[in-house]
Amino acid sequence: MENETTNLFRRRDTFFGICEAVGQDFGFNPLWLRLAFIAPLFFFPVQTFMAYFALGLVVLASRLIFPAKSAAPAQPALNAVEAEAPKAEKAEELALAA
Repeated sequence: MENETTNLFRRRDTFFGICEAVGQDFGFNPLWLRLAFIAPLFFFPVQTFMAYFALGLVVLASRLIFPAKSAAPAQPALNAVEAEAPKAEKAEELALAA
């Protein structure tokens, strides 16, 4: 997926990607965090923006201090013949066992 490899700051569907990054780090849907910022935004807009950008600084610091480990290179996909070969061998073994 493109969303997994794209830098959060460069994506078009996020506002600096702060809620998305926190959601990825802690394993929850970032929509819940975005919704938590809506109500305070109406009553305390300055403090809400300050809290949002402070959370962004925490995310930035955590990403710089503890960078994500790169994934192992993907193994090439098996074609149809290679995928069916072990099944055929197993079927022959079962036939011989009977």
